[in-house]
Amino acid sequence: MTSLEPELATAVARQIVDVHGVPASALVAEVPRPRAVIVALHGGATTSAYFDHPGHPGLSLLRAAAAAGFTVVALDRPGYGSSAGHEEHMRTPEQRTDFAYAALEALLKDRERGVGVFLWAHSAGSELTVRMASDPRGADLLGVELAGMGRVHHPRALRAMEEWRSDPTRTRPSLRHALWYPQQAYPPDVHGGRRIGASSPAYEGHREGWREELARLAARVEVPVHITLAEHEQVWANGPDGLADLASLFTGSSRVVLHEQAGAGHNTSVGRTALAYHLHVLAFVEECALGVPALPTERGRRNG
Repeated sequence: MTSLEPELATAVARQIVDVHGVPASALVAEVPRPRAVIVALHGGATTSAYFDHPGHPGLSLLRAAAAAGFTVVALDRPGYGSSAGHEEHMRTPEQRTDFAYAALEALLKDRERGVGVFLWAHSAGSELTVRMASDPRGADLLGVELAGMGRVHHPRALRAMEEWRSDPTRTRPSLRHALWYPQQAYPPDVHGGRRIGASSPAYEGHREGWREELARLAARVEVPVHITLAEHEQVWANGPDGLADLASLFTGSSRVVLHEQAGAGHNTSVGRTALAYHLHVLAFVEECALGVPALPTERGRRNG
């Protein structure tokens, strides 16, 4: 147990709201008079439980952020949670972006927002976050965190894909090992994601042209951006070059801060260093809430 775990006892509640006839679900940790609201968007093949892993309050983003004075809404992305099975309403990226914004409005309708809303995304959730932040509605956001996302795949992942393409008789390579490498980065009952797994909607595996679209959309993001890649990331190219490559796309952002999370694997919010990661990014959220201006070195990209 970490020294902060007694402070992470904030109640987390599941809430469902109606979005034009489709149920949208979320995990919510609400505090009175919040500094701001953090909206967390999970990755693929999981749900909002990624940000509040059962049995591990010390790994929970919701509880850590609430202890720091932020209300957190971990939204089940379109096609996950209560909206699973309603994919006919969210086939296009535009539909999914509208669904997410409408769900947030419904969830935050009667809640205090403090100075605004900050988007915090992991892995596949970063696609939706970039779309939301690049939308005209995104101009009012405080900022965004993008974790476990890249533009270029890790060399090991690339080799596996190239071998498969050169020999179609091979079984399509699974990213499971890369997603949960290294094993020692996670508590034993967390490794592999057995308690937070979920079926992915059909659209999740179809992102043709996303690399080109990412460059176009990222350039439209004006709010501060924080980017995190794990020290042991195996899905995306990591290290200083991987971070700088992704950061170079956000040419319109007022501030871009880069961070490599020491000791972490791809799933930064459920690993042994989750609390360290959350505290690091929460400091950035606090700076955004205070309206801290970018330093000249930050405008030129720096490691956080």
